[in-house]
Amino acid sequence: MSKKTRLIVTMVIIEAVLAGIWWYLARFGMTNPDRVTPDFQAVVGQTMGMAMGGLLGIGFILFLVAARNDRKAAQDKTRL
Repeated sequence: MSKKTRLIVTMVIIEAVLAGIWWYLARFGMTNPDRVTPDFQAVVGQTMGMAMGGLLGIGFILFLVAARNDRKAAQDKTRL
């Protein structure tokens, strides 16, 4: 399995976990309005959105690095 493929699978799993946490917190806020602050939904949305967006940004950079490393490995393999 190439490094690009491993990175994509890992990013999908991590994003799914973050989406699950987001879903849980959103449902918690809706079912327990007396236990959370009035701006709970907005704060959760901003925080989780920033976390997921930041992770995707880092994942894009890591994808480019993984693609370069895959190309280098393929070139080294053909030289031998």
